[in-house]
Amino acid sequence: MTALDLSSPVAVVGTGTMGQGIAQVALVAGHPVRLYDAVPDRAREAAAAIGARLDRLVEKGRLTAADRDAARARLRPADDLAELADCALVVEAVLERLDVKQELFRALEDVVSPDCLLATNTSSLSVTAIGGALSHPGRFVGLHFFNPAPLLPLVEVVSGFATDVTSATRAYETARAWGKTPVACADTPGFIVNRIARPFYAEAFAVYEAQAADPATIDAVLRESGGFRMGAFELTDLIGQDVNESVTHSVWQSFFQDVRFTPSLAQRRLVESGRLGRKTGRGWYDHREGAEHPEPHSAEKRQPPAYVVAEGDLGPASELLAMIREAGIQVREEDEDNGSRLVLPGGGQLALADGQTSVEFRDVVYFDLALDYRKATRIALSASQDTGARTVSEATGLFQALGKDVSLIGDVPGMIVARTVARIIDLAHDAVAKGVATEEDVDTAMRLGVNYPLGPFEWSRRLGRTWACSVLDDLHQRDPSGRYAPSLALYRHSFATEKREGAS
Repeated sequence: MTALDLSSPVAVVGTGTMGQGIAQVALVAGHPVRLYDAVPDRAREAAAAIGARLDRLVEKGRLTAADRDAARARLRPADDLAELADCALVVEAVLERLDVKQELFRALEDVVSPDCLLATNTSSLSVTAIGGALSHPGRFVGLHFFNPAPLLPLVEVVSGFATDVTSATRAYETARAWGKTPVACADTPGFIVNRIARPFYAEAFAVYEAQAADPATIDAVLRESGGFRMGAFELTDLIGQDVNESVTHSVWQSFFQDVRFTPSLAQRRLVESGRLGRKTGRGWYDHREGAEHPEPHSAEKRQPPAYVVAEGDLGPASELLAMIREAGIQVREEDEDNGSRLVLPGGGQLALADGQTSVEFRDVVYFDLALDYRKATRIALSASQDTGARTVSEATGLFQALGKDVSLIGDVPGMIVARTVARIIDLAHDAVAKGVATEEDVDTAMRLGVNYPLGPFEWSRRLGRTWACSVLDDLHQRDPSGRYAPSLALYRHSFATEKREGAS
């Protein structure tokens, strides 16, 4: 099954931001495009807005004047659904209400030909439920574009329970022919991106609710240590707190209030207060003109230790040993079977975040996971009230000697980056095991859909296949609510690996 021929008209119903963006994508790809909106004159206004954006593309040298004129000639507003009768594909981008979408597609079935592909751009509703209202649901598919549709490459091609393979394949190939990067997924709450991305927000909010760190510090650690493009607080301010919370709530409800997707009470209070982010001027941050952006916590300058004793290889943080030597600090290595850590001159210990807490041990400081310890510009450290001042000082000075800003946070298990990445990896394994998507498509979706530095399976291979399960096991012991319990898929993956390695 191939992509739609460029001579085939494409219709977009709903002319808001997403509808206009999808229409522009199809138009620039070469299709005749029909625009329809139930509100009178809205389609004409949308056509004018798309024309203006085409003008800007010409000004920027991304489109020739001749191609712009040809695209404008192919764009036509429609006053009635009947004008969509000759379309080979109709994409819906209307209000996120099941009854509204079902009513629209029932009306479209009476208008379009039997072989017309029908698609919804829903981000939160069940594709199966929308298609359930149709007489012929086999031709119904989800085409979830990301905003802004002309710029972002990812399209989730969602097969409902009744979607024919030929329909899903045609939608997939058409999206690819439009210059997008499609990924195939089954109809599950949140699809790929909005399902697997929940921990990125949830864990940041949980650290904040535990009063372990402020939003600016958490965001800085996620960016400067974790390698994420934006932190959770600044990203949700950009998305809109109401929008982000609505998606979280929808996924949580759709999974029968699964504790792994529990919404944040702190975010709920923010929404209730009307602080929705950039669009209202205030969210987690104050975006009003002249407002100062809070700085992340950065520890005062401390003296580095003269030496460290390395017990074990530090696992995912093993690169630190070479970096410490390069900084002129002596590394004495000792083989130990009871873990990997650095012992500081004062007798205190420095260990990679593992889901345990500092208060459980004598004089231990934890340091957070980093995407790349050489490139990271900030490292988070956590200690309890019982951790010695000398140990905290030596640990701080050590990372400062490596050229890092150091953020001291509260004694929370898994810290910030480690717990976030472990949970993302777990949800990814769970999704693949349940047939939602392939490992490759999950990685592609998370890199392109939310700009993650690595896909979850890329993270897993880099960190070691047992790492995430081990961190989550430790977290689960300290919070037995089920939120951090490793999925059966991750457990099987980790156990099978351990068994094979043990037998070799």
